[in-house]
Amino acid sequence: MKFPIAALAAGVLVTLAPAASAASASAASASAASASAASGTAPAPAGPEGGDAIFAPGGVRCTLAFNVRKSGAYSFLTAGGCAKQGLNLYADPGLTIELGTVVAVNGLVGLARYTEPHVERPGSVHLFPGSQDIARSGRATVGQTVCTSGSTTGRRCGTVKALNITVNTPEGTITGLASTSICTEPGDNPGAPYFNGDMALGIGIGGQGGCASGGSSFYKPVTDVLNAFGVEVY
Repeated sequence: MKFPIAALAAGVLVTLAPAASAASASAASASAASASAASGTAPAPAGPEGGDAIFAPGGVRCTLAFNVRKSGAYSFLTAGGCAKQGLNLYADPGLTIELGTVVAVNGLVGLARYTEPHVERPGSVHLFPGSQDIARSGRATVGQTVCTSGSTTGRRCGTVKALNITVNTPEGTITGLASTSICTEPGDNPGAPYFNGDMALGIGIGGQGGCASGGSSFYKPVTDVLNAFGVEVY
């Protein structure tokens, strides 16, 4: 049976295909570095961070997931309508502050190279207010605490519900997603960072239902994306 899932990009619908069940998996304890404790919280640094809104021509609005680097060159990850190879991305809806250009796409997640790639960028997530440092990447287990952050609704936390979810979208099928108990609301944008403390976990792809009805959301595991693009969080 398939269920309709409203993707975070406006007007896009995806459907959930049969997935490997994780309901029988025992819930793992939340990480001691849970972002809900906000032990890594600090004033937000200058420069774009994970969770900040980004924009593309045609009224497209997405979210910067994580800043990444390779050999001293800085890029960032995003998703949805911003993940189109060759697309220029901006820091403002007026498209006057260019951030970079998408140079690769993998499973609806895009890698955008900064316009000035050798200028160091903050390796953190914006918490609205404050900032959470990101120092590593990893894979979640069922029952683990996970948080996400974005400019529309700020930081929200929940738990990982299932792994290896498959989603069908108009652009194609995405496999290996994780589902969480974090709900999504209108105005939430694709590309939101999912994390636990200082550990990056994934890039937001879409959601099912709203917060009033106890909806859920889905992310692409960040380790898969980092390996595909040959970059790292920091």
